Amino acid sequence: MPYIYNGPGFSLQRDKGRFVLPAGFRSTLKESSGGMTVCLGRDAKHNCLIGFGLSRKVEMRQQYDLEAQRAMEHGLDFDAVERGTALFGFSDITFDDSGRFTLPREIAISANIQEELFFMGGGVFFTAWNPDELAEAEGLATLKTVCASIREAELAKAKKK
Repeated sequence: MPYIYNGPGFSLQRDKGRFVLPAGFRSTLKESSGGMTVCLGRDAKHNCLIGFGLSRKVEMRQQYDLEAQRAMEHGLDFDAVERGTALFGFSDITFDDSGRFTLPREIAISANIQEELFFMGGGVFFTAWNPDELAEAEGLATLKTVCASIREAELAKAKKK
């Protein structure tokens, strides 16, 4: 059964440097991972993070094997290091019942994550962006509009506290 991530979310960095996963992602991650684990790593194309549950590891291994097999069958070059690190260059990160997690420094640096994190479901995965990086990205107009709207609301809410 595929696990689906949809919809947006936003988190300001909180106490102890933690972010909070969107409520809508938590149950999917728990079911997909058999517990409280989210897999996060830098996307190969966009300057953002990609996230999913542990169940995707099996799918990704199958994808890797299929790509290697096809390359061999068609006499094409297959860079095992490049493809392997693109598929498996993520970290398993635990989160608590409230969705709070600490983003490892090396992962945050890889996508220039600072004190804000914008999430967007992408089906079998979700993305997590520094809103400023998203604003500078090429294309992605709808994503930028949603992010700006949610960011404005969350920053206004934080000012009231």
